[in-house]
Formats: sequence, C-alpha cells, structure tokens
Amino acid sequence: MAMNLKDSFLPPMHPEGQKFVAIFAGISLLLFLIWQPLGWIGAGLTIWCYYFFRDPVRTVPVGESLVLSPADGVVSLIEMVPPPPGLGMDTAPLWRVSVFMSVFNCHINRSVVRAVVGAVAYHPGAFLSASLDKASDENERNAVRFDLADGRQIAVVQIAGLVARRIVCWVKPGAALRGGERFGLIRFGSRLDIYLPPGTAPMVSLGQTTVGGETILADLSSTAPAATARRE
Repeated sequence: MAMNLKDSFLPPMHPEGQKFVAIFAGISLLLFLIWQPLGWIGAGLTIWCYYFFRDPVRTVPVGESLVLSPADGVVSLIEMVPPPPGLGMDTAPLWRVSVFMSVFNCHINRSVVRAVVGAVAYHPGAFLSASLDKASDENERNAVRFDLADGRQIAVVQIAGLVARRIVCWVKPGAALRGGERFGLIRFGSRLDIYLPPGTAPMVSLGQTTVGGETILADLSSTAPAATARRE
C-alpha cells in the first residue's frame, strides 16, 4: 500500500527526462540567488518537467484482439483516410483515430497490440499545432507499422506539435512488443494517429479521454460499426 501511495504522488520518471529536470533545477537555483520569487517559479516549472516525463505503471487489459490507446490524451479526430506512406501498406482508406496530448499529459507512447514491428518511417516536417487535421501530413512525424500474427497490420504515427521538437522511438523493425509495452515518447505536446485494420471500427468517440495502455480503442474480433456517444 505504501508503495502504491508513493507512486500516486511521485510516479517514476523516464530516463529521457533526467537531463531536462537537472537543467530546470539548476536554473531554479540561479533564480533563487537572483530573486526568490523567480526561484519559486523555477521550482514549479521543475516539478512540471518531472511530471511531464512521468512513466507510471499501467494495468493493461487482457485480450489479444484489443487495440489499446498508445497514449494519454483526448480523441481529437476520427475519420476514414489512407494509411501513411512509407510503411508498405495498402492505400485503401482505414479508420484513423487521433489522440491529442497536451503538455500536461503523460507522454510515454505504448504499443497498441501484441505484434512485431514491421516497418518504421521517419518524415521531417513542420511544427503546426498537433490538433489540426493537416498535422498528419505536414508535421514532423514517425510512423510505425505493427504486424499482427494473423497478417493484419496497424499503423501508429507519432506527430510532433507546436511545442514538441523531439520524437523518440526506440524500437526497430523485427522487435516483438506486447500490448501496452513502451516504444517511444514525444517532447512536449503532440499527437498520435492510429490506423485500424480493414473491417475494424473505433470504439471511442470524439472528445473521449484516453489512458495509454489501458483505454480500448477497438476490438479486432468485432464487426460492429463505429461507436457513437452522447455528452451530458
């Protein structure tokens, strides 16, 4: 219980954030020497930086057919579009679910299914707001193709945003991943696009909050139409 309580208030931090927290902390110390109120502002930003790179443990749903959200955030777009180029996928339109991450969300990216990484394709680009539809085509992005055991494919695209300037992806083609397993992150504020296989429809709705590695985006075994929801 003590460990769970500790993790609730002070979750683990991903190593990628250590140097940034150190920089923020160093600047804060200098600001304290200059003027104490500035130092407290710096201390607050240091705490924010720590929480930005938090890497909490997640409870991953059990089910080989479940497609999980790759990130914390809000479902900002759901539409039928062709999959991203460079991954060797068919050009027929697929359901795309976009999850927008603000600077306050956990930015660890997780595998959406148990699969083997079939291809990784990086594309340089602009840094428009990740909430815009055209960010999928114009922004800097990194696309990953997940190959399932039954031959189906799912694409996940990491998209840099207005503030984000660094996409991190530490998996290579041939890597075997479990559903919910970490595969990358994006600094600072961004979006992920998930392209579902043909015949698979989203089970989430616009505006829905997602939790990476826990929220179910779709069920590969289901033939139901795309889900709808009401807001109350």
